[in-house]
Amino acid sequence: MDPDLARALADLQLVDHHVHGALAADLDRSQFEELLTESDRPVPDWMTQFDSQVGFAVRRWCAPVLDLEPHASADSYWQRRRELGTPEANRRFLRASGIGRFLVETGYGGELVLDLEGMAVASGKPVQEVVRLEAVADELARSGVGAEEFGTRFQESLWARTENAAGLKSIAAYRCGLDFDPVLPTVAEVGSAAGRWLREVESTGESRVSDPTLIRYLIWTGVDRGLPLQFHVGYGDPDLDLRRCDPLLLTGFIKLVEPRAVPLMLLHCYPFHRNAGYLAQVFPHVYFDVGLGINHTGARADAVVAESLELAPFSKILFSSDAWGPSELHYLGALLWRRATARVLQFWVDAGEWSSEDALRVASMIGAENANRVYRLSRAE
Repeated sequence: MDPDLARALADLQLVDHHVHGALAADLDRSQFEELLTESDRPVPDWMTQFDSQVGFAVRRWCAPVLDLEPHASADSYWQRRRELGTPEANRRFLRASGIGRFLVETGYGGELVLDLEGMAVASGKPVQEVVRLEAVADELARSGVGAEEFGTRFQESLWARTENAAGLKSIAAYRCGLDFDPVLPTVAEVGSAAGRWLREVESTGESRVSDPTLIRYLIWTGVDRGLPLQFHVGYGDPDLDLRRCDPLLLTGFIKLVEPRAVPLMLLHCYPFHRNAGYLAQVFPHVYFDVGLGINHTGARADAVVAESLELAPFSKILFSSDAWGPSELHYLGALLWRRATARVLQFWVDAGEWSSEDALRVASMIGAENANRVYRLSRAE
């Protein structure tokens, strides 16, 4: 491999444009292993999650960060991690990741992971927030808001909540699927849907907005806010129906948003990353990444990275880790992306398809420059 390409990728300060907090406290081994998979079911007692692509990657690449030999056994790895403790593991992995800025989505499991300040202290790098639309609505429902005022109050809450935010996110994929009606609902439709939902919240004590009409309203209010709007797409835990998470289902919505020129950021996208690449090619305001798929495909990440580069202009692809919980995932998200990208680009350079200069330029675009441009980070200090 060209040492200049490998060195440049290793030194590149990445912008992780979609990530979550690292663990705030120690866990036992079973809890830790459950966070190495997107399944929300307990790991069966006859297996270990270390026997997976991500588990092997932890033993190979994370072990040396904890002063162990590569390919340390799962038992040795866990014993060493427990000795060091979560705060030290976080400090080591976050700082070794080479991520120069974290855009942290704060809408899930906030009590279990570091907040924005905690991430900044542990990593020593700038941290900015990505606000989850559904979390703002869920919080508003618990405040005693009335159905008729829900629409106005949500808009007011979102504007206040995002004063210093870098972007927004929707988990429509989890709450109702991406095959929602793309049209902005009427005031009457929003009031009626809010009434049904708020009565349910009052009777059950649980606030989890999933009504498609309300989800549409949240999304369109996010469009009005004008910040880059992220969508979970594809691979995730069993709370979603993967059949309804193909980004092509957003085509109607994408077309309606196009005149507004609000950047739409398709996250993760695996196994629909080729579809996302098509959308990013044909619509100027659509961008995507393959973040979550990189960690969980491990040694096969090369294939995912190569496929992500097939159709989309390189200015439309970003880096993310989507790490949540174990800081190993923050570290691996960056390391595996660098390794996969270096191998893919080097293959094309060696074949005479690309120049080394172009390979370096594209890697820098995807790793940091595209995020800096879309999120206007150079002006957000």
